[in-house]
Amino acid sequence: MEKSGREIMLQLVGNPRYMSASERTLPRRFHSRQEPAHPLFAAVDFGIVRDEQGELSPRLIELQGFPTLFAYQVELSQLYQSVYALQDGLTPFALGFDAASYWRLFRSAVLGDCPPEHVVLLEIDPLTQKTLPDFLLTEKACGIATVNVRDVVRKEKHLFYRRQNGGTLCPIDRIYNRVIPEDLERSGVVFDLHEDVDVQWAGHPSWFFRMSKFSLPFIDHPTVPKTMFLSDVGAVPDDLQKWVLKPLFSFAGGGVKVGPAPSDLKAIAAKHRADYVLQERVDYASVVETPEGPTKAEIRIMYIWQDEPTAVLNLVRMGRGAMMGVDHNKNMAWVGSSAGFWPLDTGQSTEPHNP
Repeated sequence: MEKSGREIMLQLVGNPRYMSASERTLPRRFHSRQEPAHPLFAAVDFGIVRDEQGELSPRLIELQGFPTLFAYQVELSQLYQSVYALQDGLTPFALGFDAASYWRLFRSAVLGDCPPEHVVLLEIDPLTQKTLPDFLLTEKACGIATVNVRDVVRKEKHLFYRRQNGGTLCPIDRIYNRVIPEDLERSGVVFDLHEDVDVQWAGHPSWFFRMSKFSLPFIDHPTVPKTMFLSDVGAVPDDLQKWVLKPLFSFAGGGVKVGPAPSDLKAIAAKHRADYVLQERVDYASVVETPEGPTKAEIRIMYIWQDEPTAVLNLVRMGRGAMMGVDHNKNMAWVGSSAGFWPLDTGQSTEPHNP
């Protein structure tokens, strides 16, 4: 999965045809001039299936050029190891990393060459977000502040925040960007990122759009299910129960319909059909044995991309519902967030950039 995720992302980044096509995904207010050639943080999600030979195999579900739980997942994994006294010699990190080397790389990616007091984790109403534990752990790991978009002060080309309530304004030189654009749109907050502000990005907002479900129809890889823009679908397939309808830029499964009805497709106006994809349904295998019976699994490979896309960590989601995620698996046991471990002694190279 580490190798496949890397291959998939490299098919997109640096591909002139794809980069040109993905221009249409960028709303003007999120199109900043300082866009880098690739995302700094990325995640690739694979569902675990059984192939035709009955062997376990990964299938791409989606990918994002946006930070995920890079601080929380480390803490969760280490707590599992401690609380449940897991055997020595297991690691949640990609080959070549341990906790110390991981945190060095993560801090480097978040801080760049800026002092921590001039770097902020930016979010919309962070105290109300489900990912607040990750924000707090990021603050602890990097020495930065979490700042509400509503509280950012702009003076000409410079941004500021108050490091303490009622304190003096502190310059923002770099933003660890956790703002989900659809949340910003719903909030009604005016924060146009396309304007020429003097700030660095640790996770540029453009890559939220460029590396997303929009990417799926452009990828040619054995792990990728057939995916089409709804605007390219002619006759409605007879076997719609084997397909999934997905809006391009929803988050946490919002608006996704598994096995949609023909009426679901027809209800989408022609001018909006290019904003949806129809993807072959991935038949997750129930492979994790639990006291409540077998559970399905989806594995997220997490990358930090400075010189090259480097897998650093994993996140496991388990579920029994039609979709993964706690919102789709309510009142069920042995579902939700978890972590994957494997033996350190694999006999493989331990170089971080050679997974």
